[in-house]
Amino acid sequence: MGRELQKQPQQEMASAVEQLLAVNPYNPDILPDLENYVNEQVSSETYSLDANLCLLRLYQFEPERMSTQIVARILVKALMAMPAPDFSLCLFLIPERVQMEDQFKTLIILSHYLETGKFRQFWDEASKNRHIVEAVPGFEKAIQAYAVHVLSLTYHKAPRSVLAEAINIEGLSLDKFLEHQVANSGWILEKGHGKGQLIVIPPNEFNHPELKKKSSDSIPLEHITRIFPILG
Repeated sequence: MGRELQKQPQQEMASAVEQLLAVNPYNPDILPDLENYVNEQVSSETYSLDANLCLLRLYQFEPERMSTQIVARILVKALMAMPAPDFSLCLFLIPERVQMEDQFKTLIILSHYLETGKFRQFWDEASKNRHIVEAVPGFEKAIQAYAVHVLSLTYHKAPRSVLAEAINIEGLSLDKFLEHQVANSGWILEKGHGKGQLIVIPPNEFNHPELKKKSSDSIPLEHITRIFPILG
């Protein structure tokens, strides 16, 4: 069945995997199909956490059939899904003895750097282990998107140097990235002190706490007036 599934177009494969998971997700016979689907996710730059978690659970029952290459690809895809907690969910299903292998130690370190916003250390570590992360297309762009997400929660005005470090881009490439963000995400560029440049990020409830108070913390007056008759 695995070979048949491997020949199907991506959408058909996704549908076929969904049916397999719905019928019997604990059937070890579907293990090759799920492994093929991981490779398909990598080549097509798609993602299915449910299918990957199911495969990791099957590996728990069939440890002798575990492919560490497939597991590494699952974890890289999970990193790319941040800020979702997918990496931790997957890691929980991987035996400790496997986690002690060098490639998995590296991925755990990379996850820690991302979770703590240590982007410079992340990119330094990733550059030393290109054979792991570059095996999955789209990795760099996914992490850059996550870095921008983190900055948008932290800064209203971010120095250009902070952005450059977070997304690991400089020079003309950074200029093009900023042009795209200005055109599509509402960013504004300002001159900072000296020769520095500031990136003004659109306000949200995290980089502008007052928005949160207005939108969610305050109770409309009409709601209060409805409560008083009930209390009386």
